[in-house]
Amino acid sequence: MRLANKLVVVTAAASGMGRAGVDLFLREGARVAAVDVNAAALAQLAADMKAKGHDIVTIEADLSQAEAAKSSIHAAAEKLGGIDILWAHAGTPGPGGIEDLDLAAYDTAIALNVTSATLAAGEVIAHMRKRGGGSIVFTSSVSGLVGSMFSPIYSAAKFAVVGLTKSLAQRFAADGVRVNVVCPGLADTPMKLGFTGRSGVAEEAAANEAKMMTAVPMGRLCKAEEVAHAVLWLASDDASFVTGVALPVDGGFTAR
Repeated sequence: MRLANKLVVVTAAASGMGRAGVDLFLREGARVAAVDVNAAALAQLAADMKAKGHDIVTIEADLSQAEAAKSSIHAAAEKLGGIDILWAHAGTPGPGGIEDLDLAAYDTAIALNVTSATLAAGEVIAHMRKRGGGSIVFTSSVSGLVGSMFSPIYSAAKFAVVGLTKSLAQRFAADGVRVNVVCPGLADTPMKLGFTGRSGVAEEAAANEAKMMTAVPMGRLCKAEEVAHAVLWLASDDASFVTGVALPVDGGFTAR
């Protein structure tokens, strides 16, 4: 098992890619703390994992709030007995345009996509130093590698996460902490409609998805489990000499 006895924290863990990661990491031998804003979804996640023979730690936290983003890391470390791996996965699509920009929605998008990741890394590094090293994986997007005309705020935020990754990979290398970022394409998760269906019209969402798929050489959506497996590799000792990497999981979208 690639994560045997590793102490892992996953944020935005109760659905989609985060949930897939929790499930996979447990099967790979990790002890997991799942952080999410949705208490009911966290409880369901814990029950589902229990049915598979696994116990998890759950921490309810609104990561758009700075103090919660910081305190959740320390709560996880206390409950787990330390932290070896952090998957800072929290994010949100945010506003679709910049005309007449809703500044409250903008602030939330930056807080969840950039600030929560930055604060989590800043708090977790001390715990990883105590363990003699560790692995941080962020979630960006293909929109953090190639500009998105449909989601400029999201794209800007995810470019920032890629830059953060490359900077921290250098900064934390002497501590034995690797820092990488996974960059999924449009995925078949609950957040998909935040990109394709902003108008609320189902037919328009379907048309937008079909249009996006024409730019994906493999011609389909990304699966949550495929992203989880990419994160598993980046977090594990299989990637022991890999740091500062932005790994696309996009069916060839960024190969154009």
